[in-house]
Amino acid sequence: RGEIVTVPTQKGDVVNLTNTPGVHEREPAWSPNGKSFAYFSDASGEYTLHVRNQDGSGEAKSIPLTGSGFYAKLHWSPDSKKVVYVDNGRSLYLTDIATGKTVKIATDEHYGPDSFRELFGSWSFDGNLISYTILTHTNFERAFIYSVGEGKSYPVTDGLSNVSEPVFDPSGKYLYLIASTDAGPVVNWFDQSNNDMEQTNYIYLVTLQKKVASPFAKENDLEEVLKDTVPAKPTAKADTTKGRLIIDWDGIQNRIVPLPIPQGRYRSLALVKEGELFYLAAAPHASSPTMLHKYDLKKRDDETLMPTDGFMIAAKGEKMLYATNGRWATTVTGQKPGGDAFVNTGAIEVKISPADEWKNIFYESWRVNRDFFYDPKMHGVDWVGMKKKYEVMLPDLTTSSDLYKVLQWMFSELSVGHHFLDFGMSTKPDTDPVPGGLLGADYETKNNRYRITKIYGGLNWTPDLRSPLTEPGVDARVGDYILEVNGTEVTADKNFYSFFENTAGKIVTLKLATSPDGANARLVKVVPVGNEGALRNRDWVEGNLKKVTEATNGQVAYVYVPNTQGQGHEYFKRYFFPQADRAAIIIDERFNGGGQLADYYIDLLKRPVQSYWRYRYGRDQKAPNASIQGPKVMLIDETAGSGGDYLPYLFRQAKLGTLVGKTTWGGLVGILGFPEFIDGGSVTAPNVAFYDEKGFGIENVGTPPDVEVEQWPADVIAGHDPQLEKAIQIALDELKKNPPKKMAEPVAPVKVKK
Repeated sequence: RGEIVTVPTQKGDVVNLTNTPGVHEREPAWSPNGKSFAYFSDASGEYTLHVRNQDGSGEAKSIPLTGSGFYAKLHWSPDSKKVVYVDNGRSLYLTDIATGKTVKIATDEHYGPDSFRELFGSWSFDGNLISYTILTHTNFERAFIYSVGEGKSYPVTDGLSNVSEPVFDPSGKYLYLIASTDAGPVVNWFDQSNNDMEQTNYIYLVTLQKKVASPFAKENDLEEVLKDTVPAKPTAKADTTKGRLIIDWDGIQNRIVPLPIPQGRYRSLALVKEGELFYLAAAPHASSPTMLHKYDLKKRDDETLMPTDGFMIAAKGEKMLYATNGRWATTVTGQKPGGDAFVNTGAIEVKISPADEWKNIFYESWRVNRDFFYDPKMHGVDWVGMKKKYEVMLPDLTTSSDLYKVLQWMFSELSVGHHFLDFGMSTKPDTDPVPGGLLGADYETKNNRYRITKIYGGLNWTPDLRSPLTEPGVDARVGDYILEVNGTEVTADKNFYSFFENTAGKIVTLKLATSPDGANARLVKVVPVGNEGALRNRDWVEGNLKKVTEATNGQVAYVYVPNTQGQGHEYFKRYFFPQADRAAIIIDERFNGGGQLADYYIDLLKRPVQSYWRYRYGRDQKAPNASIQGPKVMLIDETAGSGGDYLPYLFRQAKLGTLVGKTTWGGLVGILGFPEFIDGGSVTAPNVAFYDEKGFGIENVGTPPDVEVEQWPADVIAGHDPQLEKAIQIALDELKKNPPKKMAEPVAPVKVKK
């Protein structure tokens, strides 16, 4: 709720250090010397950097900021005199606490998801060097080191691999970093084709001085010489001038060596002592818990310590804070925790003033749109004028619902889709919802009983498609009457679903019979599901596939894509590849919820025949085998939007076929993440907008069909799907006009002379 509190690790009480209801204060960070803490506060109406005594006493020192409006990810220098941080414009800043002087170190070349991106890597031990990364135009991170004394940055890597988390060794001899050469498809997050892909990386070490040997240089076991020995030269130390780290920049990229650990999924590099590197290792596809490791350079040994989702080492290096299963705990750095390690965050209580919070949320939401919206000219709207127009309503607010209604009115002035409000935490006590149980079936009332009229088939090996009445050992049939649920008689004068309250995921005993009087009744045990939407959707999709197959005699494929992200990717794989031997295809994107840019679908639909291949047995194969060159029809409607607007745009741009249905929603200014309000709510400020050679488009317009077909309710109720039926007709007509071309099969060559 915008307050900064301290929580004891073992003994003591929670202390509210700021105690400023209605002011949003965030991102606190202790100074390494423990004397103060820094944070960002909007007490002035704009976020400024505040520095305060560690116990909250006295007035906070406020330092004005000159960035993009919102700030995060504070990191103190080792001497507690400076801080670095980022803004929402993806810039990295350095501020001197004493003078208030701020320097912009670097800015990402490319934007990406989330409210902020962490550019900072670490400070050198002397506080004169800062390692960081920038995001290049190719979406690859590149590592740099900034010299505070020189006010200049030096490149560490060449940008041909994705490099993250450059961190200094406390000795000043090494820089560690994570690098990946297979990250390309994954870091291009906007492309749907990156689904199913998971980047891997290695941990590398850079020697910062030429005279420092690789800690992994090959060693030989030699017999000890007892006499006439020459004193060994001391191990090379880092170059320092009066305690300042000196780096040999010449040839630094040639001094990058990998740690001798396997390729993996590594993150969160941290060090306390020379050559002792802590890091997290995640399992492929998150198949097992993420583990904390420690690699010791001297011992050349990698030790697995414990499972954790994240960790942070205290400034002195003696203790660390770690997260596991949504809880925070502390332990001695590098040691497994005891039973009393968990921090009691449940003891945190702060007093709130709803009216003050509403005022804060109003102005912060206005600033979010001012500072994140893709068009700095705000679509020509006088945004300052809009603040004045609607702030007059603030004194009359009586509930948070009133506030959010006013916010909706204000944001509607921008005339843009994807403008959403997420309501914050209520002041009322939290309540746990009671899940109802569902059987995945349709019913009718007959003879004062509920009778099963349809059972939705599922894929019981898939958790999201489990159909309770079709699982092994469950003897339930269409036509059965449900007479009892857990021994309670079921009659049609009562709400059917009341018998299944709080039964999702639990064993329920049903008494079924083929007649309402209970003759030949039998008991079956089932486990209801909490949501049967996936079952009903699959039934609709499979029903459409059956209609198309039967109406076209198996000539036309049918593929449904519910969105342009993960689920749509799964559906396309599930239905396109098994039907790739058909002559034509109908792609159904009605109700498409969007997500990413649908390059995956379009690239597969565009595939031409490149060649054929002869086998000794079986049919010849075309290449690419998973491709359909015949007529293509795409179904669209007014509920398909965002990526669902863009998919038919791409389909038309590629001249793949005919669009049938209704004009799509018209929302192609997307959203990429925004800061939270003081109450945990948020507002979007659409910040990534589509345009082409015609300018900005599709937003508030949609993608129109080539053939418009209305879904009249009377037709749908009668069992028809006018849009699908039209698509079938068009596909068949196109097949008659342009039947698939078959390449003549050549005769195998004769390789002997006659």
